[in-house]
Amino acid sequence: MDKKFFIQALKYGIVGVANTLITALTIWIMMRWVFRVKGEEDVSSLVVSISNVIGFIAGLLNSFIWNRNWTFKSQKNWKIDFLKFMLAFIVCFIPQLLLVVLLNKYAAIPSFKFHWMQNEYLITSAYICQLIGIVFYTTLNFLCNKYYAFKK
Repeated sequence: MDKKFFIQALKYGIVGVANTLITALTIWIMMRWVFRVKGEEDVSSLVVSISNVIGFIAGLLNSFIWNRNWTFKSQKNWKIDFLKFMLAFIVCFIPQLLLVVLLNKYAAIPSFKFHWMQNEYLITSAYICQLIGIVFYTTLNFLCNKYYAFKK
């Protein structure tokens, strides 16, 4: 692996942590406060999908700005970069969303509780499925951005 690839992967990872926090927090807000998912009950595919789409849009905007300007240092027209970035997003997002919906519907992922600062939190399988989808998407999207959207 060459030095430039490693540095870009590291920067992408840093931006990715911010994107993951933005995406996961937005998904959590949507599921917890908008759709009122509180317990271990089955969560519909519609709730999972809507929460996922809105969360990824929030992360997407942050990702484009930081990755274009800092990670890949693109000097091309931002409109062309954005179109390519959006195509890469779609190519990565659709299989990610299918994975999340299928995992949520068919995988036997256990929920767990934890305590923090005198509060109890429940992490349901629906949230865990979302996190698995984020990891899958991030890996695939780095490769699409490096070799397509922001290719020199």
